[in-house]
Amino acid sequence: MKIRNLLILLVALLASYGMLIAAAELPPYGIPDNPIHNQVSERYVNGALEDTGVPNIVTAIVLDYRAYDTMFETIVLFTAAIAVVITLKSWKKAGER
Repeated sequence: MKIRNLLILLVALLASYGMLIAAAELPPYGIPDNPIHNQVSERYVNGALEDTGVPNIVTAIVLDYRAYDTMFETIVLFTAAIAVVITLKSWKKAGER
């Protein structure tokens, strides 16, 4: 039992050490040269109207640039909603008996 606890503690310490090392490699917060401030957002803002023909930038990004992403997110949400409806319907039938 003691060996198992030591092994669990060792794994937890190694995982914590790995997360701390990964967090230390993150870029500093609030610096304008961070990777998040790259040309992608600039292209979305400046080229959305020419690329898509949609005057609303949010609509252009969601429905044109990220259409596959949005489509699969919608499929996942629809599947979850159907699962909830099926589960609630089966509980209702079981309660009636």
